[in-house]
Amino acid sequence: MLIVEDDPMVAEINRRYLTSVPGFGCSGIASNVTEALEFLRNNSVDLVMLDIFMPGKNGLQLLTEIRKEGKSVDVIVISAANDIQNIKQALRLGAVDYLIKPFTFERLKTALQTYQKEQEMIQEQNEWNQEELDKLLLHPDQTRSTSAKLPKGLTRETLQRVVKSIDTLKSGFTTEELARDIGISRVSARKYLKFLTEIGCLSVEPVYGTGGRPVYRYDVKQGHTVRIAPYLET
Repeated sequence: MLIVEDDPMVAEINRRYLTSVPGFGCSGIASNVTEALEFLRNNSVDLVMLDIFMPGKNGLQLLTEIRKEGKSVDVIVISAANDIQNIKQALRLGAVDYLIKPFTFERLKTALQTYQKEQEMIQEQNEWNQEELDKLLLHPDQTRSTSAKLPKGLTRETLQRVVKSIDTLKSGFTTEELARDIGISRVSARKYLKFLTEIGCLSVEPVYGTGGRPVYRYDVKQGHTVRIAPYLET
């Protein structure tokens, strides 16, 4: 897979997501359309994970170029663009799936596994009857999960307390302040803060004092409640 995403942190999170699904690997990351086209012209890629909003040309323009050049590559769009015009254009250009940010890992996993099953079916035979084709096109047994699984070692109950605390602390808080506020160890607090940073709920910045060792201060990012919501659902 090739990841096309201009935000390095988001690209790295997506890379970790997809490489955790058996059978998938990341062959490259491109931050703009020019880099992506150059990579596709010089490397063999089966699937592109494509954002729409990027500096310069957008992801739909890349998808248009891919189709013009007749490249045998599939595309899953992962974008904050949730308007019907962008969605319809992406689907008309042949996107095999469309995920709206913020998405859950389970939703991405479903998209990748569905694609994987389709490719296995396609490679098994050259001719199809209607029943076989319907299984490929209609996905009657495909289900979508609205909740998301937490990483091992984290619990939904503690996460709820952490989220409530950071909404109170708002900005510029440390691991120690969070741990003290909700009554958990700094080690545990650090695990939750790391997770919330990885999914884009928090930003973190080291602050250096006179002792030389940095103190990491966290700020709540806009839209964090939407990003965390799937992990709080039962």
